[in-house]
Amino acid sequence: MSRVQLALRVSDLDGSVAFYRKLFGVEPAKRRPGYANFAIVEPPLKLVLIEGEADRPTVMDHLGVEVETTEEVHAATQRLSELGLFTKVEDDTTCCYALQDKVWVHGPGAEPWEVYTVKADAPEATGIHPAGASPAADGDCVCGTPMRAADTGSPDAGDEAACCGPAAAG
Repeated sequence: MSRVQLALRVSDLDGSVAFYRKLFGVEPAKRRPGYANFAIVEPPLKLVLIEGEADRPTVMDHLGVEVETTEEVHAATQRLSELGLFTKVEDDTTCCYALQDKVWVHGPGAEPWEVYTVKADAPEATGIHPAGASPAADGDCVCGTPMRAADTGSPDAGDEAACCGPAAAG
Protein backbone atom coordinates (compact mmCIF):
# COMPACT_ATOMS: atom_id res chain seq x y z
CA MET A 1 0.00 0.00 0.00
CA SER A 2 1.28 3.46 -0.87
CA ARG A 3 0.22 6.62 0.92
CA VAL A 4 0.88 10.32 0.54
CA GLN A 5 3.07 12.01 3.14
CA LEU A 6 2.64 15.57 4.33
CA ALA A 7 5.41 16.92 6.55
CA LEU A 8 4.63 20.11 8.43
CA ARG A 9 6.94 22.33 10.46
CA VAL A 10 4.96 23.42 13.54
CA SER A 11 5.76 25.83 16.36
CA ASP A 12 3.77 23.95 19.03
CA LEU A 13 4.43 20.24 18.66
CA ASP A 14 2.33 19.18 21.66
CA GLY A 15 -0.60 21.33 20.56
CA SER A 16 -0.32 20.03 16.99
CA VAL A 17 -0.21 16.40 18.15
CA ALA A 18 -3.33 17.01 20.26
CA PHE A 19 -5.13 18.65 17.30
CA TYR A 20 -4.28 15.94 14.75
CA ARG A 21 -5.10 13.21 17.29
CA LYS A 22 -8.61 14.71 17.50
CA LEU A 23 -8.91 15.42 13.76
CA PHE A 24 -8.00 11.92 12.60
CA GLY A 25 -8.98 9.93 15.71
CA VAL A 26 -5.64 8.13 15.99
CA GLU A 27 -2.60 8.23 18.23
CA PRO A 28 0.84 9.13 16.84
CA ALA A 29 2.64 6.14 15.33
CA LYS A 30 5.99 7.61 16.43
CA ARG A 31 6.85 10.33 18.94
CA ARG A 32 10.41 11.56 19.52
CA PRO A 33 11.97 14.85 20.70
CA GLY A 34 10.88 17.52 18.23
CA TYR A 35 9.09 14.98 16.02
CA ALA A 36 5.86 13.04 15.67
CA ASN A 37 4.16 11.14 12.89
CA PHE A 38 0.72 9.69 12.33
CA ALA A 39 0.07 6.66 10.09
CA ILE A 40 -3.52 7.37 9.11
CA VAL A 41 -5.47 4.58 7.43
CA GLU A 42 -8.39 6.63 6.15
CA PRO A 43 -7.58 8.71 4.24
CA PRO A 44 -4.24 6.96 3.59
CA LEU A 45 -1.82 9.59 4.88
CA LYS A 46 1.50 9.76 6.68
CA LEU A 47 1.36 13.05 8.60
CA VAL A 48 4.76 14.16 9.89
CA LEU A 49 5.12 16.98 12.42
CA ILE A 50 8.54 18.57 12.84
CA GLU A 51 9.10 21.09 15.59
CA GLY A 52 9.98 24.50 14.18
CA GLU A 53 10.52 27.93 15.67
CA ALA A 54 8.23 29.13 18.44
CA ASP A 55 5.42 31.53 17.52
CA ARG A 56 5.73 30.89 13.78
CA PRO A 57 2.87 29.74 11.57
CA THR A 58 2.84 26.15 10.41
CA VAL A 59 4.52 25.67 7.02
CA MET A 60 4.89 22.77 4.64
CA ASP A 61 8.29 21.14 5.09
CA HIS A 62 8.09 18.56 2.31
CA LEU A 63 5.77 16.11 0.58
CA GLY A 64 6.21 12.46 -0.15
CA VAL A 65 4.90 9.12 -1.23
CA GLU A 66 5.64 6.26 1.14
CA VAL A 67 5.97 2.91 -0.65
CA GLU A 68 6.52 -0.58 0.73
CA THR A 69 9.81 -1.63 -0.90
CA THR A 70 13.19 -0.42 -2.09
CA GLU A 71 12.32 -1.85 -5.51
CA GLU A 72 9.40 0.61 -5.71
CA VAL A 73 11.77 3.48 -4.86
CA HIS A 74 14.15 2.34 -7.61
CA ALA A 75 11.27 2.05 -10.10
CA ALA A 76 10.15 5.59 -9.21
CA THR A 77 13.73 6.83 -9.66
CA GLN A 78 13.93 5.30 -13.12
CA ARG A 79 10.50 6.58 -14.16
CA LEU A 80 11.16 10.14 -12.92
CA SER A 81 14.63 10.23 -14.52
CA GLU A 82 13.21 9.01 -17.84
CA LEU A 83 10.70 11.88 -17.66
CA GLY A 84 13.62 14.33 -17.49
CA LEU A 85 13.32 15.23 -13.82
CA PHE A 86 16.47 15.74 -11.75
CA THR A 87 16.53 13.03 -9.07
CA LYS A 88 18.61 12.76 -5.91
CA VAL A 89 18.88 9.20 -4.57
CA GLU A 90 19.54 8.52 -0.89
CA ASP A 91 19.87 4.82 -0.05
CA ASP A 92 20.35 3.61 3.52
CA THR A 93 19.92 7.12 4.89
CA THR A 94 18.67 7.94 8.37
CA CYS A 95 16.06 10.65 8.52
CA CYS A 96 13.19 11.39 10.86
CA TYR A 97 14.04 8.49 13.17
CA ALA A 98 13.97 5.86 10.41
CA LEU A 99 16.40 4.09 8.09
CA GLN A 100 15.12 4.79 4.57
CA ASP A 101 15.79 4.44 0.86
CA LYS A 102 14.45 7.44 -1.04
CA VAL A 103 14.56 9.57 -4.13
CA TRP A 104 13.88 13.33 -4.21
CA VAL A 105 12.50 15.58 -6.94
CA HIS A 106 11.25 19.18 -6.93
CA GLY A 107 7.93 20.41 -8.28
CA PRO A 108 7.64 23.55 -10.39
CA GLY A 109 7.31 25.74 -7.28
CA ALA A 110 10.49 24.22 -5.75
CA GLU A 111 8.39 22.04 -3.45
CA PRO A 112 10.39 18.99 -2.37
CA TRP A 113 8.85 15.55 -2.99
CA GLU A 114 10.30 12.25 -1.82
CA VAL A 115 9.38 8.70 -2.76
CA TYR A 116 10.63 6.57 0.11
CA THR A 117 10.44 3.31 2.01
CA VAL A 118 11.08 2.85 5.71
CA LYS A 119 13.46 -0.06 6.26
CA ALA A 120 13.81 0.14 10.05
CA ASP A 121 13.35 2.37 13.07
CA ALA A 122 16.36 4.50 14.05
CA PRO A 123 17.35 6.09 17.36
CA GLU A 124 18.56 9.33 15.74
CA ALA A 125 16.65 11.83 13.62
CA THR A 126 19.03 12.09 10.67
CA GLY A 127 22.53 11.82 9.40
CA ILE A 128 22.13 13.09 5.82
CA HIS A 129 23.20 16.27 4.10
CA PRO A 130 21.54 18.66 1.69
CA ALA A 131 21.91 17.84 -2.00
CA GLY A 132 25.12 19.21 -3.38
CA ALA A 133 26.69 19.71 0.07
CA SER A 134 29.48 17.65 1.50
CA PRO A 135 29.42 16.34 5.07
CA ALA A 136 32.68 18.08 5.86
CA ALA A 137 31.36 21.42 4.67
CA ASP A 138 27.97 21.52 6.35
CA GLY A 139 27.78 18.93 9.13
CA ASP A 140 24.68 16.88 9.80
CA CYS A 141 21.34 17.91 8.40
CA VAL A 142 18.39 17.93 10.78
CA CYS A 143 14.94 17.12 9.38
CA GLY A 144 12.98 20.33 9.08
CA THR A 145 16.02 22.61 9.03
CA PRO A 146 15.62 25.32 6.39
CA MET A 147 18.02 25.26 3.45
CA ARG A 148 19.36 28.05 1.32
CA ALA A 149 18.76 27.98 -2.45
CA ALA A 150 22.48 27.39 -2.91
CA ASP A 151 22.22 24.12 -0.95
CA THR A 152 19.67 22.63 -3.32
CA GLY A 153 21.42 23.48 -6.55
CA SER A 154 18.14 25.05 -7.62
CA PRO A 155 17.92 28.80 -8.20
CA ASP A 156 14.18 28.53 -7.54
CA ALA A 157 14.45 26.94 -4.08
CA GLY A 158 13.25 29.24 -1.34
CA ASP A 159 14.48 29.72 2.20
CA GLU A 160 11.74 27.44 3.51
CA ALA A 161 13.01 24.28 1.78
CA ALA A 162 13.93 21.48 4.16
CA CYS A 163 17.37 19.95 4.22
CA CYS A 164 16.20 16.34 4.41
CA GLY A 165 16.95 15.72 0.76
CA PRO A 166 17.44 18.14 -2.06
CA ALA A 167 15.36 20.29 0.00
CA ALA A 168 13.70 15.47 3.81
CA ALA A 169 11.38 12.88 5.89
CA GLY A 170 10.16 10.26 6.39
